[in-house]
Order: sequence, then C-alpha cells, then structure tokens
Amino acid sequence: MKKITEYFRKLSLTNQVIMIILLFIIFFFSFFFLFLNGNIDRTIAKQTFGMMANRQQSLVTVVKSNNKEAVKKDYLEMMTDDFQVNCIIDHNGIEIMNSSDNENVPIELLEALKSSSLEISTDNKVIEKTVDIGTKKYFYREQYINFNKEEFVLASFMDDTYANELRSSLVDSTFDLTIFAYFAFMMILMIWVYSIIHPLNQIKYYIDQVRLGKDVELVINREDEIGEVAKALSSMKEELDKQEKAKEEMVHNISHDLKTPIATIKSYAESIKDGIYPYGTIEKSADVIIDNAQRLENKVHNLLYLNRVEYLLTSDAEGVVTNMKDVVEQVVLNSAVIRPEIEIQTDVEEVFFDGLLEAWRVAIENIMENAFRYAKSYIRIEVHENNLKISNDGPMMDEDRIDTLFRPYEKGEGGRFGLGLSIVSKVVKANKYMVKGYNTTDGVCFEIYREVKPEKRKQERKRINLRSAKQSKK
Repeated sequence: MKKITEYFRKLSLTNQVIMIILLFIIFFFSFFFLFLNGNIDRTIAKQTFGMMANRQQSLVTVVKSNNKEAVKKDYLEMMTDDFQVNCIIDHNGIEIMNSSDNENVPIELLEALKSSSLEISTDNKVIEKTVDIGTKKYFYREQYINFNKEEFVLASFMDDTYANELRSSLVDSTFDLTIFAYFAFMMILMIWVYSIIHPLNQIKYYIDQVRLGKDVELVINREDEIGEVAKALSSMKEELDKQEKAKEEMVHNISHDLKTPIATIKSYAESIKDGIYPYGTIEKSADVIIDNAQRLENKVHNLLYLNRVEYLLTSDAEGVVTNMKDVVEQVVLNSAVIRPEIEIQTDVEEVFFDGLLEAWRVAIENIMENAFRYAKSYIRIEVHENNLKISNDGPMMDEDRIDTLFRPYEKGEGGRFGLGLSIVSKVVKANKYMVKGYNTTDGVCFEIYREVKPEKRKQERKRINLRSAKQSKK
C-alpha cells in the first residue's frame, strides 16, 4: 500500500486524474454487474410474485362468491392469454383453469406443484418458489384455501417471459441512466480538473519567467486557494523587487559610507608620511585616523552582525531567558557618557524575556543610540512584563518613515543606510516578540512587546521563573 501511495504521488496531476477515472470505471462496472445485477434479480422476483399474488386474490374472491364452474366460465376466460397459468390442486389431482395450451405445460412443473402442495397447511398458507426446467425458469405460487368446508390449493405459475421482459426494461433504463450520470460526472470532473491545471500551468510559467529575470504579470481571477497563492506570488515578487532595489541602493550607500572614512584614513596617512600634519600635530592627526578607523570598524561590525544574528539566535537561544533589568542597567551605565546633558529616566521591573542576553543588549544599545541621536533633553526607559519602551523628546517621525522603520537596507535620515534598527527587528522577531515605533505627544517611542492571553500569563511566568532559577544555579 505504501508503494502504491508513493507511486501515485510521483504522478503528475493529469495522470492522477486519469488514474482516478480508470478506478472509477472499474468500480462502476463491478458495482453494476455484481451488486446491481443481483438486486435487479431480487426486484424482478418480488415484482413477479407480487403480481401473481394480486391475481390469485382476484381468483379467491371469485371462488368464494361463486362455484368452480362459474369461475371457469365468467373469469378464467379473460385470463386465457395471460402469462400466468392458474390451477386448483385437491385430492382429485390438478385442474388447470385458464390455459389454452395445456399440453405444453411441463410435466416436471406439475410434479413440483403436487409435491409442494403437500407442504401447505393452515399454518403455512403460501409457498413462493422458482424452478428451472430446461432452458426456462418458472415462478410458481401456491395458496391454501378453505371454502365451504372444502380444502384445496390455488396454484399459479408462469415462465420467465415476463421476468425477462421486465429485466430487460429495468437493466436498459438503469444502465442508460447510470451511463448518463457517469458521463455527466466525467464532464464535470474534467472541467473542474482543467480549471485547476490551467491556472497551475500559468503559475509555473510565471515562476519560470521570474527565475529568468523577465518582467511578467500573473493574472488569475479566482477567489479560492489557487487565487490566494497567485496573489501571494505576485505580492512576493513585488516585495522581492523592492528589496532588490533597496539592496542595490544599500550597496551604493555602503560604498559611499565606507568610502569616506577610508579616504580620510588614506589622505591623513599620506600627509603624515610626507611630514604634513593636517591638525597641527602628529597626535591630533593620528586621532583623526583612529576615529575614522573606529567608525569603519563599527559599520563593518554591524554588517557582519546583521548577517549572522538570525543563525545565532535560532541555534543558541532555545530555552534561554534574560533578566531585562540587568541588561538595561548595563546599557544605561555604558551609554551615559555619550551625551551627558541628556537625562536618562528609568522605570524598570525585574522581568525576564526569552532570548540571549548579548542579543538583547545589542538591540537595546541600537535603540538607545538612535534615541541619543535625536533626543533634546531626556530618554525614558520602561520595562514591565512582556513590554519594554524607550522614548525620547526628539522630533517626530514622518508617517512614511514609520512604515519602513525596521526594514533592512532602508535609507535613514540624511541619506544614511543605518542597520541598527534592522538588527533590533531581527532580534525581536527571532525571540517571538514584536517591535514598533510611533510618535508621542512630545517625541518618539520604540516599544518591544508580546501579547499574552490572561490564562497563559501565569504559566509563562512560572516557566520563566523556572528557567531563570536554572540559569542562576549554573
């Protein structure tokens, strides 16, 4: 069974449909000739015996209202040409009542009627049987009658002429109806399959053209899952095109941004070599070279960290939690000397976030670096359960800037390509948190948070406390 399933999965969608159709045909003919054929035979037998019972009941009514001679004369003559032959069996033998060709009645059938009539009693008043004689099948029905203290058996029989005609009619009508339903189903199935295969071929062609770098459009007017896939592919291509354009622009910006400190280092080094000190002394000129080298190192470090941050987080952060109060205190201590005139306000609880300490430290440092760049008088840090906010009283951001704030390769203020917020976004998402930036009444705020349902909050706090306790023991 496993091999059949694997083979079926390797087939194309068209071949799968063809195989399904073939299996349906096999099932249809098996059903028709094995199951339906037997049911038709049972239906015909039931119909035949039912018809014989109705006619026997009419004979019983006539017998009870008249005598046998009246029956022969008034009623049985009307049934002479009928398929059904009726006879009366009593102690004197068998008397055929309505057959114009009594000599052709099979002797074997008469003997069967005689023997079976002995089985009829007041407890078993009706016998319905079939018997094969030669190439024909005979249906016979015997009914016990007690009239005027006279006991006899009313027996009726008929050959398979009526049954064959009824069978032919039922089989033809059933077969025709089934064939019609089958082909109607096949047509609907083929139309449905085509409606699936055609858009899938369109999607395949679209993907091949995109892979070759050609500018193509995918237009599939469907509202089902295939339509959703087509829309997702179109959106993905638009996003990839946008990111590709942004990457090209980033390479240009990086080249320009790295070129400036490299050019400065080179020109100052050449000047010192020639005995010329641009800042008057060799020490001050060397300091310029050192500052630009540090600036260059920071940019290269950010590029490398952005490239490997996701791998580090997913491979090392499983089951690790970080005390955010310790991280914030460390970052504030290290950054206080950047702009001493800026007041740093804190409202920090001892809470734990999922993830590595080093990753969270880099993320908060990058947000703080951005805040120091624009703050006028203060930076405020708030840390509560599943929520961290860093706000400042700097100028508000443009709405367009907010939408692209954390995207990689986006150009920042003054045309610089800064990667700090991109690293923040990667750290936050890798640890299954969310981040957003927005304007406040007096500045800008960056918020890292995670939405937790009330019923899961206690479980999460217990889990984090357990993890932190294990880390403390280590």
